[in-house]
Amino acid sequence: MFSTNRDMFAVCAVALFCLMSVSHSAPLSCEDLVCPLDQKNPYDMVGSWALVAGGLSSAADLEDFKLRDSSWILFANGSETSQMLFTRHYGFPDRCEIYPSNITGQLGGLTMESLNLTVAFLYTSCPDCVLMRWDVTPGDKLSPALYLVSKRRELEKKEMDEFRAQVKCLNLPPPVVMDPTKKLCPEGAAGNLTAQTEERTKG
Repeated sequence: MFSTNRDMFAVCAVALFCLMSVSHSAPLSCEDLVCPLDQKNPYDMVGSWALVAGGLSSAADLEDFKLRDSSWILFANGSETSQMLFTRHYGFPDRCEIYPSNITGQLGGLTMESLNLTVAFLYTSCPDCVLMRWDVTPGDKLSPALYLVSKRRELEKKEMDEFRAQVKCLNLPPPVVMDPTKKLCPEGAAGNLTAQTEERTKG
């Protein structure tokens, strides 16, 4: 009798484990994949982040994005409590371009009032990544975009597959993935150019 009960318990345990495995491996819905992180603190992003990939709806912006060899961003605390310094470093085959901006941080995202730009943080299972959706107010010529940044320059296949699914959920074209072998521009260096001070909304 004891042996029979033990065998039944073993069968139930295996069945439960299989169900849990299927549950954990089931793909997330689009609602979950593009869920906003309303409580994420933007000041947790202080430091440098490499741009891994981007999905852009505008064909013109997408072509411009493809011209870059590399890209990384630097977040730093600003002079005011709610202000952050947001500097983008774009690497091209023959030069580096730098675009510093002031940006306002609030739980769940960022705002660049001078360009009517809002940035929302979205869900990602990548432990050292941040997924940002960039939107501008209606009427602006630029279109929404999705940018994945990380402390690493190259992510695992499952992490990239998740990002591609998120891009698809937002009806964006297939994303452009940065080449991790290309050199990053040094901090504060604008090769062959004077440091740019104008603000741009391309990530």
